[in-house]
Amino acid sequence: MANNPYDYENRQGIRPISWTDFHGLCKGLAQAISPWQPEIILAVGRGGYYPGTLIAHILRIEVFPVRLSRRVQDVVTHQQPQWSIRPPEDVRGKRVLVVDEISSTGETLGMVKAEAGKQDAGEVRTAVLYAHVKGAQIPDYIGLISDDLILNPWDREVFVDGQFRMHPEYIGALQEQGLEPDASMLIRAAVVQPAKKPSAGS
Repeated sequence: MANNPYDYENRQGIRPISWTDFHGLCKGLAQAISPWQPEIILAVGRGGYYPGTLIAHILRIEVFPVRLSRRVQDVVTHQQPQWSIRPPEDVRGKRVLVVDEISSTGETLGMVKAEAGKQDAGEVRTAVLYAHVKGAQIPDYIGLISDDLILNPWDREVFVDGQFRMHPEYIGALQEQGLEPDASMLIRAAVVQPAKKPSAGS
């Protein structure tokens, strides 16, 4: 199978998202969701853990991780998402909000919503930070609709051979547009040395 099923060749333009942008999107989603009064959030890992957890803190409700992914060790391995953590029994009879990072086709959201239904959730709605145009009909709440290549603040950099570098998947996606990464695309945060770590040799 192809190493990467994502349609990066169809992205036009880039949209770097800062941590401040991320927080603002989550505040907007929380404000829109609040009147419905969800009782439990299911945050879809890995990307959905970030907005799911923050929105849960803002709304002061419980959050549970669910996990289904095409990836193994950060490498796209499966054509279809594979389950590793399913919704808990706690969803039974509750208003459940499923939160993910992005809706491209809506497949992942649909799978989580169906699984929560099998656990007798009372009502299930879905929310995402972003949606591509073709996936915008699926979620109930969307922070941003865009077909740009979105550069997240949490997965933009990886630590390889003692250096922080742009994630190779983003590099490939940029090259699909004839672009090369530069330092301005990295997260502008100085490395803060840990207050404590094991001494050498321990």
